Amino acid sequence: MKQLTDDLLIEAYEEAINLRLNKEFIKLLELEMEKRSLSVPMMASSF
Repeated sequence: MKQLTDDLLIEAYEEAINLRLNKEFIKLLELEMEKRSLSVPMMASSF
């Protein structure tokens, strides 16, 4: 995860939500975003 830029991490997260990927994978992305103090987009609440 450390190799991803913040922008790519957010993009990966949004795409994972759109593709309805594994919830555990999405949670890992969310945790990494929190570590980096990035806000999690509101779309997560609808998942």
